[in-house]
Amino acid sequence: MDSMKKSICHVPGIKVGHAQDEKARTGCTVILPEGGAVCGVDVRGSSPGTRKVELLKPVRHVEKIHALLLTGGSAFGLDAACGVQAYLEERGVGYDVGVAKIPLVPTAVIFDLFVGDAKVRPDKQMGYEACVRASENESREGRVGVGTGATVGKIGRAENRSDGGVGTCAEVLRNGVVVGVLAVANSFGDVIDPGTGEIVGGNRRPDGSFLDSVDYLKQKPVNPFARPGVNTTLAIVATNARMNKETATKVAQMAQAGISRATRPAHTMFDGDIVFALSVGEKKADVNVIGAVAADCVAEAVVRGVRAGMRVK
Repeated sequence: MDSMKKSICHVPGIKVGHAQDEKARTGCTVILPEGGAVCGVDVRGSSPGTRKVELLKPVRHVEKIHALLLTGGSAFGLDAACGVQAYLEERGVGYDVGVAKIPLVPTAVIFDLFVGDAKVRPDKQMGYEACVRASENESREGRVGVGTGATVGKIGRAENRSDGGVGTCAEVLRNGVVVGVLAVANSFGDVIDPGTGEIVGGNRRPDGSFLDSVDYLKQKPVNPFARPGVNTTLAIVATNARMNKETATKVAQMAQAGISRATRPAHTMFDGDIVFALSVGEKKADVNVIGAVAADCVAEAVVRGVRAGMRVK
């Protein structure tokens, strides 16, 4: 695989754009699918922050969306979706209602207000800027875009958390089906390498070793550091396999297993974990295969994002 495209961008028709304020430690990441995309979603965490996600349910009328946005800034960051809409409207992209074309941009947020400047959040201008920067060759990881202010290991004191970040990867199957993932790790729990069981990001003890979050919770079942809504792992799965909203939703559900493999604990009352699944092609594929590969890629992307984020000093 071309190393420049060993990312979600290896899926034909997918562009990724990042924009961030590095001083304020916040940013956003947009996915632009050429020609729109069928999209499914699975919301597994209990503290999600979203916009236009309800329309992705299989029983809803709209079949295709025009962009996906992941953003920092918690609920304030939802404003960045207006910039994505403005960019798409200028280009005549959207759901045609006769008097206008309305760009449909489902959005999910992470909470990054504890780092950098809590008064600076992604806004309309930053969302627009991410679209302008979108490229089919974007493969950066770590503290970029939505991952700029991400942290993991919220089980203990804030100063002992690890940096999280954006991770991305892709796998090409023998029949030419591509499954790509972009994820941002901002979890309450530890990030684990599924292959070794090693904690790669979490909350550190004074000696530099990592706390084991689950063991810590067992010892202190009333955790003074736990706050709902300030943690989230978000992932986007994209494929050139043909799916409808029902099968895309199933892929999103199966891909959640990747978050569980790479995050311990996952899907807590304090996290807003969400996986989106996009179909942008017509290749034939078994939904079970796509879902299984997606779960592997999500786990890899989460670990890659944390490892890349921790390399930034």
